[in-house]
Amino acid sequence: MKTIFNTCLLASMLFASCACKKNASTTSQHNKPETLPVKSEVGFWLTKGDQSQLLSKQNVALNFSETTNANPTIEVDPSTTFQEIDGFGYTLTGGSASLINALPAAEKDKLIQELFAVADDAISVNYIRISIGGSDLSAYPFTYNDLADGETDESLAKFSIAKEQTDLIPILKKIVAINPKIKILGSPWTAPIWMKSNKSFIGGNLKPEYYQTYAKYLVKYIQAMKAEGIVIDAITPQNEPLHPGNNPSMYMSALDQANFIKTALGPIFKSSGIETKIIIYDHNADKPEYPITILNDAEAKKYIDGSAFHLYAGPISALTQVRNAHPDKNIYFTEQWVGGPSNFGEDLKWHVSTLIIGATRNWSRNVLEWNLAADPNYNPHTDKGGCTSCLGAITIAPAISRNVAYYVIAHASKFVPTGSVRIASNITNNLQNVAFKTPDGKRVLIVCNNNNSETTFNIKFNGKVVTSALDKGAVATYVW
Repeated sequence: MKTIFNTCLLASMLFASCACKKNASTTSQHNKPETLPVKSEVGFWLTKGDQSQLLSKQNVALNFSETTNANPTIEVDPSTTFQEIDGFGYTLTGGSASLINALPAAEKDKLIQELFAVADDAISVNYIRISIGGSDLSAYPFTYNDLADGETDESLAKFSIAKEQTDLIPILKKIVAINPKIKILGSPWTAPIWMKSNKSFIGGNLKPEYYQTYAKYLVKYIQAMKAEGIVIDAITPQNEPLHPGNNPSMYMSALDQANFIKTALGPIFKSSGIETKIIIYDHNADKPEYPITILNDAEAKKYIDGSAFHLYAGPISALTQVRNAHPDKNIYFTEQWVGGPSNFGEDLKWHVSTLIIGATRNWSRNVLEWNLAADPNYNPHTDKGGCTSCLGAITIAPAISRNVAYYVIAHASKFVPTGSVRIASNITNNLQNVAFKTPDGKRVLIVCNNNNSETTFNIKFNGKVVTSALDKGAVATYVW
């Protein structure tokens, strides 16, 4: 009996001892203090190709010192300046607006805040592009003056933006309420088809007898949007003028665009008091002769702010070629898609290196990704010519997921506000980079490691350095 009692007592003591240890361990874990932020002169946000870090602020100490080492060094020199920056963002297609507007009110407002507000939990998009009428990522093609077969309306009495009142204008109003200074670029995919040579949404030319009418149509559009509280900062006369196979689309040669601008669009903008910029071309970098031809026409050039590019063909260096031919005119980068399904790591590396870094190092004042939102099946889009595999920066299913273009743009838009200026920085050891000075005096350096392994490097500023490391394909934004 005594033996049994002692055995039970021992077991009871062991159980109590284990229980105490377990409770102590649990309590210790529960009360473990959170990691405190380290003191760092340089903020560091990171995205990795394996998505283990997504625009994540790193809790590491990056403080400038006079340390010397053999690492490759990116030197940032704010005394050498280049172009002013207008912003970074997306095309808010009609389809994007429809998907966002269909979200429950609270979720919709939260998403728009996340995209466009200047806040710690937002990415501060400050430039967007919209289509003037339908694009190939609208549910169907349309203009603001669609008529029955055989009808014309040279007085534009039937002009109306009513189709935009359902989705696009309500979303734009919410965006403008958050950021009243956001820059908005409008691009038409086609003129009203009664003005075209083939009377079709696809292809055809703008007939010269309708140059004046179409210019007035664009004026009415700018005025109608302004009446809704939406200021159109700039327009292009035609999206992808050398691609007549899209739905909708319209072919416009360089000579035709020059003639349209100098005989109709420019003079009518001037006489109507329209301050909206005219930006030419809006197509691939493989044809720099297109914008150069237009800018070589002195009568057209006087109405033009600059040239816009896409990069489905040609080298990004073509932007500098056009800038060098006419250094008094601006350069813009207005569209690049991500094809679905995306290879996140490869797309991150290419888009940041080639566009966020490459376009701005070649004088672009902006970088816009195409497009803001799509559903899981890449809808909506037009039939017979609309893009069937354009991956949005976000997917709305209706749950929201963030794709690679979201992070590509966010690494710039969150840190480089409108009015920033690009400053000098050298490219070394395949560490693609670009640097900016913001209006409040901060320096921003965006780096993409294009090496096949982790790379340790220095950032040098004012004679001192900080040392950082990036995995292969990783993207970082440094701010000080």
